[in-house]
Amino acid sequence: MRIDDRGSVSIEAALALSSLVIVAAAIIGALATMGAHLAAIHAASAGARAYAIGTDYAPARGHIEVTTGTDTVTVTATVPAVFGDMTATAVAPLEGH
Repeated sequence: MRIDDRGSVSIEAALALSSLVIVAAAIIGALATMGAHLAAIHAASAGARAYAIGTDYAPARGHIEVTTGTDTVTVTATVPAVFGDMTATAVAPLEGH
């Protein structure tokens, strides 16, 4: 009795293609997470600058937490991402102190 190999190439191609799709999705997710990290850095620094001069700031993505000390303001920004939330913190001196 002879073993029939017909269709094995189709199965191998389907497995290879699904592996490529998974790798591509992981790369896209990683790039989106890096973008969220950069957005968190920008939101934290822009928020610290804004609150240092006494104005409000609302980031386009995510949310910020503001802590005011005696002569500095600390802003922590959190932006949701594909692989978890990205967080960044910035400190700025208060104007007029």
